[in-house]
Amino acid sequence: MRLKSYFADTIEEAISQARREMGSDAMLVNSKRSGTEARHLGAYEVVCAGEIEARPDDGEGRKRSASESPPMDRLSQDVTELKQQMERLALTLARSGSGMAGIASDPELSRVFAQLTDADLYADLAYEVIGRLTTPVTPEALRRELGALVNIDSELGCPGSRARMVAVVGPPGAGKTTTLVKLALQHGITARKRLQILTLDTYRIAAADELQSYAAILGIGCEVLETTAALARALEEHCNKDLILIDTPGLAHADMDGFEEMAHFLSTYPGMDTHLVLPASMRTTDLRRTAQRYETFGPKKLIFARLDETETFGPILSQSVRMGKPVSYLSRGQRIPEDLEAATLDVILDMVLKAVPGEQSRFGRAAA
Repeated sequence: MRLKSYFADTIEEAISQARREMGSDAMLVNSKRSGTEARHLGAYEVVCAGEIEARPDDGEGRKRSASESPPMDRLSQDVTELKQQMERLALTLARSGSGMAGIASDPELSRVFAQLTDADLYADLAYEVIGRLTTPVTPEALRRELGALVNIDSELGCPGSRARMVAVVGPPGAGKTTTLVKLALQHGITARKRLQILTLDTYRIAAADELQSYAAILGIGCEVLETTAALARALEEHCNKDLILIDTPGLAHADMDGFEEMAHFLSTYPGMDTHLVLPASMRTTDLRRTAQRYETFGPKKLIFARLDETETFGPILSQSVRMGKPVSYLSRGQRIPEDLEAATLDVILDMVLKAVPGEQSRFGRAAA
């Protein structure tokens, strides 16, 4: 079994090339729009798997390979992406074999598959959606099947706990602190709830000062804590509050060591509702790696921020499905609290499919 990339202006044309060279058993593994360095070869790069026979001798005692090497300057993350796709190929085949066959033979399914991959939906999920569709594909049918993957939960706190305790975790620059202040305004002050902010972010210079300044302006309590033991005591002290919001340091990959105690505390403390804040503008491979690193904090829900910095929203849906965790909130921009919106099925589908006029949601207006 060998892999080869084919470049063409349409996915079906690339698949046809693969079948002419590899035979009718050639399998579609992945497809995406060509990168800048390969755009002259075709609008789409399609990776297919199959058997390629050796070509005749070239007249100089050497055999020509039927598989040309991919462009030498292809980015390393593309190789990583392909490896990850191959690791899931067996599951994909079992789950959506009909979808793969349909893409190769049906131009309409090919067009829908291109729409999903253009939105950067993970390939195995795109296959799964295609496998449940029949032609002619209506917008309603596509929306229904894609919507079956979406999981939403905007509730703050865990049911049955004495106080609603919400911690936000995530990488540096994801927008955790701004998101926390927006949550404080929307669910604390505006709702006239007794609110307390606790912050463990003494790692970043002046981070706690920034949050304390926000809290002073809003007239709410903000306590800076040095250790998880101090956090445990503060939670007991403020257990009569309606909502406790907990800020944490933004940790890059190199910073994760040394915060195991905090991660264990947040993942095991009864009633703790931890939200992982991820920047929607992050590259797909980096998004996956970051989300995987933060699994140790036991996040129950996902918040996607910086939506105004990207035009492809498939990774939002894909990462939620991959982690098995619902999306709780979506944040676009720095306005407080206007640019934070509870996630809904319609908003996420609108963004992924880009099918709804801008005036129908705040996010649409911002993108218009």
